[in-house]
Amino acid sequence: MQEAVTLLAAASDQQGPGDTLRIVLLVSIVGAALLAWFLLRGYRDNDHKD
Repeated sequence: MQEAVTLLAAASDQQGPGDTLRIVLLVSIVGAALLAWFLLRGYRDNDHKD
């Protein structure tokens, strides 16, 4: 039992790319949504001006 606790404690000290990957994915999704909104915003008014 003591060995399992020691292994879990050692594994919890090693932080992988989890937080960094989560931040990169969040920023990418928000950036893609803003880019899509910005690009589609220009096409919305052009259809009715002809």
